[in-house]
Amino acid sequence: MTDHVAKRRFGQHFLHDPGVIERILRALDPQPDEAIVEIGPGLGALTIPLLQRLGRLTVVEIDRDVIPLLRSRCNNHPGLHVIEADALTVDYRALAPPGTRIRLVGNLPYNISTPLLFHLLGQSEAITDMHFMLQKEVVDRMAAAPGDPAYGRLSVALTARCAVSSLFHVGPGAFRPPPKVDSAVVRLRPRTPDFTVCDLPLFDRVVASAFGQRRKTLANALKGLADARTIARAGIDPRARAETLHARDFARLANLLHTG
Repeated sequence: MTDHVAKRRFGQHFLHDPGVIERILRALDPQPDEAIVEIGPGLGALTIPLLQRLGRLTVVEIDRDVIPLLRSRCNNHPGLHVIEADALTVDYRALAPPGTRIRLVGNLPYNISTPLLFHLLGQSEAITDMHFMLQKEVVDRMAAAPGDPAYGRLSVALTARCAVSSLFHVGPGAFRPPPKVDSAVVRLRPRTPDFTVCDLPLFDRVVASAFGQRRKTLANALKGLADARTIARAGIDPRARAETLHARDFARLANLLHTG
């Protein structure tokens, strides 16, 4: 049993299943010389074995009440560095030792997962990879390809920023309290895509508009941004719908709009 009641406002669901913890550790494969940051350590289910393997670990925790319990469960390990902060406000670049990058791991609260991903990817020059537990539905959207039912704005936005791999699913029973949804572990590796994006905010705006009215053709969904002729100039059928396009297609259109 835990010594701490999970707080709904922080989206807390504490991982406790040893089998799931071991699978995450195998996927992460932490090495002693690596700088690893855990987001949302909670009661230390991942923190303790990470400290055993690494000897030092930085964690970001928003719940001040859980921090003393975390330190106690880690036997006040001298290598544990706790940052009491909202993960959405942390400058992760400052956590990377000079000349190196950090690796990130965590069981993320479902209510902040998407904004946190984009906050982190905005600092991708300091990040090697990320291994996160998220809501399975979100991971399905993240990893979806054109034509998949789950394919959408998030799929396209991430394709322009990183490689996404859905690793394995996790049932509600692995947590206390159990969430009402299934979870999944995902790996993200920041990378430069095999296509050019001249203006990332414009690219995101085009994608958001296209999927904002996904039942409409692109010519209708993108009114005010691009007319049918411009869409065709980008090599895209104006009668197509957003879910049929790859990220590189959106990039071509956004680049055309960028250059005028």
